[in-house]
Amino acid sequence: MASAKERFDLINDNLAEILNPELIESILAEGKNPRIYWGTATTGRPHTGYLVPAIKIAQLLKAGCEVVILLADIHAFLDSLKAPLELVENRVKYYEKVITSLLKAAGAPIEKLEFVLGSSYQKSPEYVMDLYKLASLTSEHDARKAGAEIVKQSASPPLSGLLYPLLQVLDEEYLKCDGELGGMDQRKLFTAATEWLPKLGYRKRAHLVTPMVAGLKGAKMSSSDEASKIDLLDSAEDIAKKIRKAEAIPKVVENNGIIALVEFVLLPQAHLSGDGKFVVERREGEPLVYTDIAKVKEDYTNDVLTPQDLKPAVSKGLNAIMEPIQKEYAASTEWQEINAKAYPPPVVEKKVKKVKDKGSRFPGLNKEQELPVHPKE
Repeated sequence: MASAKERFDLINDNLAEILNPELIESILAEGKNPRIYWGTATTGRPHTGYLVPAIKIAQLLKAGCEVVILLADIHAFLDSLKAPLELVENRVKYYEKVITSLLKAAGAPIEKLEFVLGSSYQKSPEYVMDLYKLASLTSEHDARKAGAEIVKQSASPPLSGLLYPLLQVLDEEYLKCDGELGGMDQRKLFTAATEWLPKLGYRKRAHLVTPMVAGLKGAKMSSSDEASKIDLLDSAEDIAKKIRKAEAIPKVVENNGIIALVEFVLLPQAHLSGDGKFVVERREGEPLVYTDIAKVKEDYTNDVLTPQDLKPAVSKGLNAIMEPIQKEYAASTEWQEINAKAYPPPVVEKKVKKVKDKGSRFPGLNKEQELPVHPKE
C-alpha cells in the first residue's frame, strides 16, 4: 500500500496549489481516504478541456480518494439561464454518461466514484434555510467578487448570479467532502468558502486548484467557441484538422494549447494507464520519447521538437483516449437519443418578406391597380 506521502504527492501532482493542504495530509496520516468533490454545471457539451479535471480525478481515485461529481443542474440554470429548464434533465444524463466514459478511457478506477444531482438536495428545507442565513451574512460586493470569474458578467446581471457562489460554498458541507477540486478561475470562490462556512458553524475545507489550461487558440478553452475546443465526440479527422489549425508558436511554451495537452492530459494519462511514455514520430530522425514535461518544454524551446512533429503526436494521443468514448456512444441508442434531446439543433425562423405599401401613385402602376380619384366637390 502506498504511503501517506506517496498518496499526497499523487493528489498534488499537476496542481497549481492546494489551499489548506494540512487538512488532506492529516486524513492521509490517519490512513483514511479524503472525500473530494468536483462540480460541473450541465450547460454546453463537454469538450477536451474536461480531460484536465478527468485526469486529475483519475489520479485522486488512484490515490484512494472518494470522489463525488456534482452534476450542478440548478447552478446551470442560475448562470444567466445557460441551461433552460426544459433541457436540463437530458443534459444531466448526457454529462453522466460522457464523464463516466471519459474517466474509464483515462484509466480511472471508478469504484469509489459517485454522481450527485444538485437539485436532489439543494431544494431541501435545511439547504434553503442555510442559503438564507449565508445570504444575510454576505455582502453584495463579496458575492460578486467570489463569482467574478465563473459567472457570466454583464452590465445589469440577474440576481441569480449572486446566488451561484453561495450555493457552491454550501455544496461543500452538504456533500460532506473534505476538499473541492476546481480551476484557478474559482480561487476567489475557494477563499470565500474558507471564510464563509465557519460563519454557519461548519468546518473549512481544502481546495485543490488546477491551473488554467490554454485552448487551441491560446486563450481559455470554451464550450461556446468552436475553434478553441475539440468535442469529445469529434471524429479522428476533425481532431487532426483542429490540431493542425491550433496556435502553436515555435519555441514558445507559454499559452501554448498543444503543449498544455501534453502536460496535463497525455503524459499524466500515459503514467496512469500506460508505460508513462509520450512518443513523437519525426519526419527525419529517430522518434522522440518523453516521460516528463520538463524535457518536452526544453526540446520545444530549443526547436528540437517542432510544432510540425508535435501536432500529429498530440492528435494520435487524443484519438487513443477518445476512441473508446466514441465507440461506446455509437453502440448506445439511448445515449444518442439523450444527446438529441439535450442539444437539439437551433430553430432557424424563416424571415417573412414584408410587403411595402407604395400607395396609389407610384411609377409603374397599371390602370387595373389604379384607385379611383374622387373629384373635388
